[in-house]
Amino acid sequence: MARAAVFDVDGTLVDTNHLHVVAWWEAFRQGGHHVAMHDIHRAVGLPSGDLITHLLGEEIDPDETDALSAAHKSLYGTYFDRLPALPEAGRLLRRLDGQGWSVVLATSAGGSELSALRRAIGADDAIAATASADDVAEGKPAPDPVEHALELVGASPQRSVFVGDTVWDMRAGVRAGVRCVAVLCGGIPRAELEAAGAEAVFRNPAHLLATLAESPLGRTE
Repeated sequence: MARAAVFDVDGTLVDTNHLHVVAWWEAFRQGGHHVAMHDIHRAVGLPSGDLITHLLGEEIDPDETDALSAAHKSLYGTYFDRLPALPEAGRLLRRLDGQGWSVVLATSAGGSELSALRRAIGADDAIAATASADDVAEGKPAPDPVEHALELVGASPQRSVFVGDTVWDMRAGVRAGVRCVAVLCGGIPRAELEAAGAEAVFRNPAHLLATLAESPLGRTE
């Protein structure tokens, strides 16, 4: 059975978490809600609807949820032509592809947003498949996105690794039964990532690439 290197995208391969924070902060402000940027940052990585209810409560009206999601999408879309890849993100994916890993993206992004993220990474030739939150019943921290990513390439959890930058990523990976690797470039502290299930923690994709042999992704069989 194949082995998969599954990657979250925002904050893991592309430096977008704080852009999301600003876009959500402005969307909430326009909607009459005052939410601290610190709290928004901790919620980044959840699907839009889950992020809104996590921050504003379950009682929020569905129409308002849709309006806030649309506002965030519009505000964040202004950055699509200049999203910055994190250091060595593309090279990391190509190295893993060359070593026989099936590289899969697991992201809540879709459509033009996903296209912009993939352009920023610049390694489409190394990406075997993409699993979107739109393809599953629940997004992270549910295991569904990771499980779907494995299904796309026929990989077993026991031979696969999930790389992400949030506690939601780590919880999803643990629930899917894969080994979890975290990066700090999304802004979440090491201790929180380790408590959520990270087996190893690296500064960013460049650090992971430079020390690949020492990581759970280091095996080459």
